[in-house]
Amino acid sequence: MRIHYIQHVHFETPANIFKWVENKGYQIKGTRLFLKEPLPEIDQFDFLIIMGGPMGVYDEDKFPWLTEEKKFIEKAIKENKKVLGICLGAQLIADVLGAKVYKNRYKEIGWFPVFKTEKAEKSVVFKEFPQQITVFHWHGDTFEIPSGAIHTVKSEACENQAFEYNKSVIGLQFHLETTFESAKALIDNSVEELMEKGEYIQSPEEMLSKKENFKQIEKVLFNMLDTIEKI
Repeated sequence: MRIHYIQHVHFETPANIFKWVENKGYQIKGTRLFLKEPLPEIDQFDFLIIMGGPMGVYDEDKFPWLTEEKKFIEKAIKENKKVLGICLGAQLIADVLGAKVYKNRYKEIGWFPVFKTEKAEKSVVFKEFPQQITVFHWHGDTFEIPSGAIHTVKSEACENQAFEYNKSVIGLQFHLETTFESAKALIDNSVEELMEKGEYIQSPEEMLSKKENFKQIEKVLFNMLDTIEKI
């Protein structure tokens, strides 16, 4: 399987996705939009992974490449590619599928539990997802569930945490790919955001102390990627 990822900022990498790819012996290439690298041709990959970033889907004026990226994602979906969007990536998928993306009531930064919805039982990818698991979050925006998609995961602070569209298109508001190192990179590059006060904003010390959580989300990530692989 040929995998391609889109990276929006230098400090949000595929992290543990690289480990899964290496374990499987697959080929992975990437486009770093912040370096103005070109997107590939659609026939050059089987599985597209869209990473997160601090910008919003509506920030085309500041980040003109968002316009081209949205068209690219839309084309990948129409060509029946496997597509996984994480945080901003999920918001971009929702946007191209016609769903609204907007500011959530709360910013969610740190380790907070998510819960599988009843509808997730009808999902291919989320059927084996834990009923409840504490995952890593870093977002201020949220999305409506696209028409025709299954709403699969929710949290106390954010109702729409994940969806599955047409079996092979997955949107995750939260981060399963995060490692200790990638969490630290996020923290180091988001000092201003962490100065904000909020019910769902943890301190850097609290985020980095949860060593067992990193192991748990790695296991769930690998199980999810194994399922997507077989679709």
